[in-house]
Amino acid sequence: MSNEPISLSKALASFDALWSPRIVTRVNDYDVRIAKVEGEHVWHVHDDTDEFFLVLDGELHISLREPDGERTVLLPQGTVFTVPRGTEHKPYAPSGAAILMLEPTGTLTVGDRHDEIPDHVDPTTGHTLIT
Repeated sequence: MSNEPISLSKALASFDALWSPRIVTRVNDYDVRIAKVEGEHVWHVHDDTDEFFLVLDGELHISLREPDGERTVLLPQGTVFTVPRGTEHKPYAPSGAAILMLEPTGTLTVGDRHDEIPDHVDPTTGHTLIT
């Protein structure tokens, strides 16, 4: 990881792949990942960790399956949301978005349990950022 400041706008400009996060830096045992997203991800759950989202640009929707039923949270640019561990969820961005996520190093983008993974979703633990 770099010991120099990282421009998130330059980092986002360095790749085009959707739903394929890049690791910008690490904080203790956590990856700070950025991703470009558009369309739907996949229903999935992280059994042992929360998942933090910050919307850098655009608008992200996250559908949640909770004990009281299903709901969707809307995250415009500049907002944050944490999906609690064990909560089945599906992010989607009808018009596209750029997001930042904070997750333990080695966490799969499709969680521990998930629906069938569509071709446009990269089931990864994050890719090294090359700027």
